[in-house]
Amino acid sequence: MTPRASEIAECVRKALEKYFKDLDGERPRAIHEMVLKNVEKPMIEVVLGHADGNQTVAAKWLGINRNTLRKKIEHLKIKM
Repeated sequence: MTPRASEIAECVRKALEKYFKDLDGERPRAIHEMVLKNVEKPMIEVVLGHADGNQTVAAKWLGINRNTLRKKIEHLKIKM
């Protein structure tokens, strides 16, 4: 794992540990969906920003199809 990837993984790990602590005994649910919803939008926004709004470049950097990126932009209501 690259140093940057391990930093991201550590941020997610810390956030999830805090999430479980804050549950205060309640049962968690839909953790996978919750994490994806909270990570995907800012990830796409940052990548698009660094790609100067170029969806083709952003999709390549994200490792997804440009049409998939366009659908995600629309679904997540990302302003261009």
